[in-house]
Amino acid sequence: MNKYLGIFTVILASLLWGTTGTAATFAPTLSPLFIGSFAMGIGGILQCGLAIYNIKQNHSLLIAPSRFLVVGALAVAIYPLAFYSSMRLAGVTIGTVVSIGSAPILSAIIEYISRDFQVTKQWVIGALLGIIGMTMLAFSENASIIIEYNHVGLGILLGLIAGFTYALYSWSARQLMLKGIDSKAAMGATFGCGGLLLIPVMLITGTSFFAAWNNIAVGCYMALIPMFLGYQCYGYGLSKISASLATTISLLEPVIAAILAMIIVGESLSLIAWIGMLFIFVCLIIVTLSSVINN
Repeated sequence: MNKYLGIFTVILASLLWGTTGTAATFAPTLSPLFIGSFAMGIGGILQCGLAIYNIKQNHSLLIAPSRFLVVGALAVAIYPLAFYSSMRLAGVTIGTVVSIGSAPILSAIIEYISRDFQVTKQWVIGALLGIIGMTMLAFSENASIIIEYNHVGLGILLGLIAGFTYALYSWSARQLMLKGIDSKAAMGATFGCGGLLLIPVMLITGTSFFAAWNNIAVGCYMALIPMFLGYQCYGYGLSKISASLATTISLLEPVIAAILAMIIVGESLSLIAWIGMLFIFVCLIIVTLSSVINN
């Protein structure tokens, strides 16, 4: 039952995260570096503040495996800078799909290297379908959309960096939890330290934040809803399921982002894109059922 609840909370987190790319388009004058640093930085510090009692209770446990905390905090700081820059350079759909879509594979590789993951035939089939679906979704845009974003290649590279750091902080937070550290303490400490690292970026790039009400509204929404509330849900989910399963379930995020980008931003989705999203859903079903059955 706990595993099912963990899966549900990660799904909820993914739905909230799927709104970030579209929300960011309502503040075009803000630097993607500021949007990323403000959303993850403030959200992380708030998460740390909420978990301060748990962190104090687990203080001695956090010191011993501090390497996981350091790695996680650095990954938390790098992830939003790469993620939002990727969306700005390559578009909401491509940026989100590459960033989130690459994370499950990278997460599985990290867990395999650390001997926390066992490859199964079902996982391989699901992962292949997911990769095919992501590729179809990411590169299905018509020529006018591709021409609009002149730095798609750089955007994809940044998306891969975002995917790796997302997988890395998910893995490191999970490692802290496996050491007996409370999930709130593990997530609060990791994201709090990452948030502090983002403060200098926030200060340097946020000169236009107060120039318009839409900038303030977008910033506050991103920090409070997708980042703070979303990562509360994700943290709980990570305490119940593996990082590789959690990052695989979060493939829902690019699907939500693509749909919102089509409805609100005006990015078009072709038949190939819809087939790609269907493949992603099939991937989620196979990988999730495989994890539940094998555990």
